[in-house]
Amino acid sequence: MRNSLQSLTCLAALAAASGFPLSVAADPEPSADKAPADRRAELSYEGRRLADDLGKSLPEGSEARAMYDDILSGSRLSATDGWFRLAVAKTRFDWPTVSERFDANGDGGIDRAEFGRSKDDFDRLDRDGDGVIRESDFAWSQPAQDRDEAMALYRPADRDGDGRITEEEFASLFQKLDRDGAGFVTLDDLRAYFARTEAGGGRGGRGPAPDILLRGLARQEIGSLQAGPELGESVPDFSLETLTGDERITLSEQIGEQPVVLVFGNFTCGPFRSQAGNVEKLFRRYGDRAKFLMVYVREAHPTDGWHMAGNSAGGVEIAQPKTYQERVGVATQCQGRLDFGMPFLVDSIDDKVGAAYSGMPSRLYVIDRDGKVAYKSGRGPHGFKPAEMEQSLLFLLAESENVKQQAAQDIP
Repeated sequence: MRNSLQSLTCLAALAAASGFPLSVAADPEPSADKAPADRRAELSYEGRRLADDLGKSLPEGSEARAMYDDILSGSRLSATDGWFRLAVAKTRFDWPTVSERFDANGDGGIDRAEFGRSKDDFDRLDRDGDGVIRESDFAWSQPAQDRDEAMALYRPADRDGDGRITEEEFASLFQKLDRDGAGFVTLDDLRAYFARTEAGGGRGGRGPAPDILLRGLARQEIGSLQAGPELGESVPDFSLETLTGDERITLSEQIGEQPVVLVFGNFTCGPFRSQAGNVEKLFRRYGDRAKFLMVYVREAHPTDGWHMAGNSAGGVEIAQPKTYQERVGVATQCQGRLDFGMPFLVDSIDDKVGAAYSGMPSRLYVIDRDGKVAYKSGRGPHGFKPAEMEQSLLFLLAESENVKQQAAQDIP
């Protein structure tokens, strides 16, 4: 197994060199490739009534209205459409702010001495590994589910869809690529594998009918109708039970000593599952310096809504829970698959917390010690980027630890 695993370290580079189109990765959110200019004509009678009701109730200029308008216009609902266009990530720690604080010599970069914190933290912030934190390390425009070389290899490797690739899964992928049993993989092996994947599972069709999308919007399955707290605002308090029901956690009681990271997600959101390993790694890395809370919210792709073929393939066949106990049951399945180490909370069946934080289908927040938003991710799935959140968390930790250090020095 070790030899095959060593061979896999260069697969991403081979994928890039193969020249094969990277659309081989399954589209996590099917969309209309050639939709008409207006999809109202496709609506059923009930769909037209729902469209009229939403059109009257959703305020002009709101995120929800932008999503409504783009659904009816036949938009692809990509990372630059609908509410995704408006609900982009916001952070207290953008490059101008950070450079003013840390770039002591004004040379356009922050070296390790200027940063003044641990090497591990610095190395995480120095994303390209060139020894200096620069503006380019703050570039996060790539959508979370963009189909790059890594994604092209990741999806077939993560067989159980838990957001983690084990050694056994890596070895299985190697065997699929090495069809001749030669013990090594060539460039043509990769090209052949991607060609088979493209033929068997590429994007197709025009996506779900507008009736389905409008119902998903009205039910807050594809996202909350609210925008959530903005950068610098005090966060709404909440009190939710843990998955096991043996503890109730109140957010306001967690705020103060350490930053708080809120993770919103649900089992039927495939992109959330694919990011679960990244989220868990951040919890393991910073769980002693920040408090992490997972909040389980309304299903994005239930069988009685915008159902996804990828969920069926992954054994995730779930109808929208109608009671709190049903939601707890689904959340238990989710935790059984994703195995988060952080406290796992379940939102009430009226979606009070998920709606207030605009947490459906997935979202990330970093809350400072004063209970204010220091970082707010874009709406999931496109804006759900754990690594982007990590950057803001690290600068918040540096800020908080500098304050503590200064306070200790001021004590006579």
